[in-house]
Amino acid sequence: MSEAFRRPAMTRQEIKETARRRLSENKWPMVGAAAIESLIIYALASTTAMSLFTVVVEVMAAHFFMRCWRGEKPPFSALFEGAFTGFWRKFGGMMWMALKTFLWTLLFIVPGIIKSFAYSMTPYLLALYPNIPAMDACGISEKITDGYKMDIFIMMLSFIGWALLSALTFGLVGIFFSQPYYETSMAGLYDEILQNALQEKRITPEMLEGAASVKETL
Repeated sequence: MSEAFRRPAMTRQEIKETARRRLSENKWPMVGAAAIESLIIYALASTTAMSLFTVVVEVMAAHFFMRCWRGEKPPFSALFEGAFTGFWRKFGGMMWMALKTFLWTLLFIVPGIIKSFAYSMTPYLLALYPNIPAMDACGISEKITDGYKMDIFIMMLSFIGWALLSALTFGLVGIFFSQPYYETSMAGLYDEILQNALQEKRITPEMLEGAASVKETL
């Protein structure tokens, strides 16, 4: 199969159906986590000096919703588990991702958007693999998402209707359904892509363990 047309083992619809099932199995903890995530981001973003730290909240949410995707039923308080463990590694990795995306955006908008998809697994890598160095996470994400950027884009696009409905209900639909549904679906897509990358040997377990470095380029 051409590298440009790789597909996850599960279809997009299967991933979304599984995400909805996970949400029904652990609804209120997942809703609570989504609400707390939104409140923390809003509180931090409202203070210029603290707004940069919203990137770490993304890592916390990635970890929580990946656990949900994998069939665990964590309480909403699990959102904070390990939040301060390796804090500066997570912060540095996310800021490096933001800087690289910004630099690509300077070349016109489209390259920046493409690279944002390439680096989009960075929060999950920083959350799930504590030995990955901050500046390696983007490079590993780029290898994992190679050939899957269109899948990521289409998955995100499939939630546009829910985003509009959430806006019309002042965020209520988002908090009580579409946000945890979206985050669990994205976690599922990335988990599928990650497993494919390991099977196809585009990455190795040693990279995830931090025992093998990744050559980084802008």
